[in-house]
Amino acid sequence: MQNIFAEMAKGNLDPFVDIMAEDMQWSWMGTESWNHTFKGKYSVVNELLAAVKETLNQSYEVELHQIISEGDFVVIEHTGKNTTTDGRPYHNRYCWVCRFSDGKLKELREYMDTELVTKTFGADGKP
Repeated sequence: MQNIFAEMAKGNLDPFVDIMAEDMQWSWMGTESWNHTFKGKYSVVNELLAAVKETLNQSYEVELHQIISEGDFVVIEHTGKNTTTDGRPYHNRYCWVCRFSDGKLKELREYMDTELVTKTFGADGKP
């Protein structure tokens, strides 16, 4: 995951996408509109990641704070420092709880500051 985050910091998401299982699930662990699960790699890439590309500038910083690994689980604490396409700063803190199986990412539970997300993007539950 350290190598994947290093590539993400360069704007290269390919290694991250490559490690995803076809049936992976990515869940936002927020409340109300910011509680959603993207089911399957296709949904993650074509709904979540595509929307992120539309709403955030592609030059961004990812600061990795901590990785904890035990068995099939990897917990990643990190900060994203981005700018929206209309020039507003968007700096959020994340905790990802990832479950791997057979070397592939099967599940990602994302905890973030949903109040900041709502202030930045609105309350419609879309990135």
